[in-house]
Amino acid sequence: MAEKKKAGKSSKSARKAQSPAKKSPATKKRSARSALATATSASKPVDERIQAMTEAPLAVCAEDESLQKMLNVLRNREEPIEVRLAALQSLQAASFAVLAFESCRADYIATLRELVEDPDPELRQRVLGILARENDGFVQKKLLEGLKKPGKALVPPEKALQLLSYDVHSEAYPIAREIVKNPPSSEAKREALRLLSADPAAVPVFEKILRDKDELAELRQLSASALNSLRPEKLQEHAREIVLDKNEYDDIQAVSLTALTTLGDEAEVTGDAELLKRVDALKGEKSTKVKKSARRFLEKYGE
Repeated sequence: MAEKKKAGKSSKSARKAQSPAKKSPATKKRSARSALATATSASKPVDERIQAMTEAPLAVCAEDESLQKMLNVLRNREEPIEVRLAALQSLQAASFAVLAFESCRADYIATLRELVEDPDPELRQRVLGILARENDGFVQKKLLEGLKKPGKALVPPEKALQLLSYDVHSEAYPIAREIVKNPPSSEAKREALRLLSADPAAVPVFEKILRDKDELAELRQLSASALNSLRPEKLQEHAREIVLDKNEYDDIQAVSLTALTTLGDEAEVTGDAELLKRVDALKGEKSTKVKKSARRFLEKYGE
């Protein structure tokens, strides 16, 4: 029995010896500092620096000198763009530790603002995205200025509208409406409509697009969704006319049927013989979307 106990102790000792030693907090910090030193050294190979950037976030705010070294890499246009992008990612990772990063945030934001006009489009767009998600007033003004004066645009209009949608101000609505009227591209028009989907004053814009068969189906569906949010009774009104229109597109009819099924007043719908007859005919349509939507409608309101 004593021999078994001895063997057991011996086995545990062997396993303990084989298992890797746990790193102390001090060792981790030294490792992060070492990674940061490699990441910020212009003499090191690019691949090695990029890898080190992924290990450096813990050291970024350890002391002001460390932060400034990383910020200098980010803002230095002489550095390889891959390294600058990796530095931005490392700083972003560090910023997720909100309390630890608080003392570094002001310098970080100030540096990002310096980079909104950086010549590299990818870096510029990433920086704008970070600042837009921070609801940064400086960037919002820059984006609005670019929409008003295309020569000063930092990104394409559709991207600027996407970024402004993180924190929409009333000043953006008139610009978005102008873009809908005179769009530089279909993408810009789409993003302008998405931004306007929170603007009650844009209801007439969405009504017009919904009923315009020359508009892209995607934009008409987007308009239906916006009306559903802003003025559901208006959507119901247009949906009935769309369902009754035998020359309407299948996708738009399917959306309209869904709207009527979801929003319709039961007494009003069940008393509408013309509408019920039309939907009954639609359940035999070739389009799967229309057939499914028609059947759901009839399940609710009765055949």
